[in-house]
Amino acid sequence: MTPSTSDAGLHVGEQPVSASGPECCPTGLARPLDRGSAEELARLFKAVSDPARLQLLALIRASDAGEVCACDLTAPLGLSQPTVSHHLKILTEAGLIAREQRGTWAWFSLVPGRLDELAAVFA
Repeated sequence: MTPSTSDAGLHVGEQPVSASGPECCPTGLARPLDRGSAEELARLFKAVSDPARLQLLALIRASDAGEVCACDLTAPLGLSQPTVSHHLKILTEAGLIAREQRGTWAWFSLVPGRLDELAAVFA
């Protein structure tokens, strides 16, 4: 039986990794990955492989409130609003950030534990 990927977490090797972090000891790449887990990891790494997306993650993580309004993200990146929105959508779809609509503005925050899942691969 192969581990499955779900909203509950990503299975790295045989050890499930939940949204709150590893449920046991992360196996990283020490064991073979099933195809579904490899595809999910590749999707996450693809989402963070763009410099603008890494900058967005860093800006959100560094914010004092733990969240940032989309209106405050275009100037630091020097990108247009549609381009920033595109990158935010990719990060949201990958489950790395959460989006909350407040009036006309969208606010973004990191999804707890998701960056830890990426780090666990190399642990």
